[in-house]
Amino acid sequence: MAGNTVSVPVRADRDVPGLIVKFGDYPLHHGGVGAIRSLGRLGVPMYAITEDAYTPAASSRYLKKAFVWPTTGAEDPDRLVEGLLRIGRRIGRPAVLIPTDEEAAVLIAEHQGALTGSFLFPRVDPALPRRLASKQRLHELCVEHGIASPTAAFPQSYDDIVAFADTARFPVVAKNREAFVRRRQPAVNGTTKIGTRAGLLALARGWGEEPGVILQEYLPREEAEDWIVHACFDQDSSPLALFTGVKVRSWPPHAGMTANAYVVDNPELADLAARFVKQIGFCGIIDLDLRFDRRDGQYKLLDFNPRVGAQFRLFENESGVDVVRAMHLHLTGRPVPEGEQRAGHRYIVENIDLAALLAYRRSGYTTPHAPARASGTELAWLAGDDPLPFLTMLARFVRPGAKHLYQLWRTSRRGGSTSTK
Repeated sequence: MAGNTVSVPVRADRDVPGLIVKFGDYPLHHGGVGAIRSLGRLGVPMYAITEDAYTPAASSRYLKKAFVWPTTGAEDPDRLVEGLLRIGRRIGRPAVLIPTDEEAAVLIAEHQGALTGSFLFPRVDPALPRRLASKQRLHELCVEHGIASPTAAFPQSYDDIVAFADTARFPVVAKNREAFVRRRQPAVNGTTKIGTRAGLLALARGWGEEPGVILQEYLPREEAEDWIVHACFDQDSSPLALFTGVKVRSWPPHAGMTANAYVVDNPELADLAARFVKQIGFCGIIDLDLRFDRRDGQYKLLDFNPRVGAQFRLFENESGVDVVRAMHLHLTGRPVPEGEQRAGHRYIVENIDLAALLAYRRSGYTTPHAPARASGTELAWLAGDDPLPFLTMLARFVRPGAKHLYQLWRTSRRGGSTSTK
């Protein structure tokens, strides 16, 4: 079965709109389009913050209105809160906030008092999303609660980096330490694999006196398998909906956004994620990236995203509930129907999966848990009931997108560092 499944399996409160919130300039974001379609198909009025009037999200038939608001993510938080409140007044009734990046999730959590009344959102500990979005603080939480994660270092100076380089086993991975810093003053463009000591020191010379990076052990792709967990939790940190899947390909390879993935039942991983969320007291939507290390048999947590993940539409249970629907139902006082996840379902991001497929052919990476044949396919962009986002994506992607993919391919061919936002 190919294409996107259109169904209206649950009854949502159509009097409560949804608002997609993201900060920064990345108009080709399929996660926002997926959220608009998910709730829009239930008859929920949908709104979105967009960079301009011609983004794929703005073209969706399920979007009632796009609020054009170009941002960088580096603005003063008070200014962003004021902008949100202004949008809330234009909507005219409380809307469920759906953050699709860390900056939005952190802002909402830390300004709950100001946003209450205008919007609905999970009442999470205000400090927790920032901790989870910080690579260093996430690592510290993992150590505190006994969750496996890659060995990491947090250099405070160039000399610290030199000392690290003298004993490190290469390649290593560099990431921006804090979510907001990646917009304001990023040290690296994204998750960056660095192959040599000389390469690390050359990059580090541009990181300033206080490098805002985490240096992490690289888990060999030949000995690993990438897994994802998407879930929504209530105020007691109990799962309303929880899904597990295996990532077949990402772009850039092994370090970037999911390009192809399958739903795979993994009770061990589901229990691990639910236990960790309970320990830290989180509520709301999560998107976790973990790497199973075959050398020691452990799932190692790479990223904890306290918001909707771009590929969340991979996951839906037999009752038609995904994480966005679960959150909207719960915040509007409606029951969240239970059901098994649709195991074997596949997700493809059309504009990056072909490049990923070509790159993975020689990578040595395998996903033994992925099914040989998909039970169904969810496409990120193309949907028969909502074709314009796909066409808009193509119009905006072809030239700059092809150039970007080519540059990343050349970088990986040279054996240098690779990165993704």
